[in-house]
Amino acid sequence: MQTTQESIERIYQEWDDALSKLDVDRIIALYSPDMTFESPLVRHLFKTDRGVLHGRDEVKKLFGELAKTQPPTRKFYRKRYFSDGRTLMWEYRRQSPAGDQQDFVEVMEIEDGLIKRHCVYWGWFGVRVLERGEHFKKKAEKQAA
Repeated sequence: MQTTQESIERIYQEWDDALSKLDVDRIIALYSPDMTFESPLVRHLFKTDRGVLHGRDEVKKLFGELAKTQPPTRKFYRKRYFSDGRTLMWEYRRQSPAGDQQDFVEVMEIEDGLIKRHCVYWGWFGVRVLERGEHFKKKAEKQAA
């Protein structure tokens, strides 16, 4: 049985690694079955009014779509995380050693070793990526190939 701190460290390392490799099944395994996910990306990719998803099945569709559409500005430079023992958060800052990247703050509530609630807060650079439709450009390029 992992301690809370071990669970937080595991989720911090595994979630980012799985996302950077677009390993959807590995990402989904980190979430509680009844979890909630909130992000402007939900509205953008699914063209809905709300940016909220509930449960692993809905979130799996999001990450499956993201695996097809992730633009090159989505890089994975980060420095460290912060946690109070229940909430885990970190920043992907715009400025990285490899140049500008999409800027986000990931905030996760951890319960019983799994992500119960996940909110993604976007910075101005990341919002511009959405406005330019870069996710859809990548999907169109893949379909044309």
